[in-house]
Amino acid sequence: MKSPCVRNCCLDADDICLGCFRSLEEIVRWASATENEQQRILANAERRREEHDQRFGGGKP
Repeated sequence: MKSPCVRNCCLDADDICLGCFRSLEEIVRWASATENEQQRILANAERRREEHDQRFGGGKP
């Protein structure tokens, strides 16, 4: 599975990337994760992105 990295890396105070919304631990683990684990990471990242957009605005145009 292709990495969700968007090359816009910036960690917040909770070590969540504001580019892909993966945690630092998830980023490090990505290459060795199983496909099921990668899918779970993607789902967690999408949830974080939605929460971030609700708190701070944003989203897709």
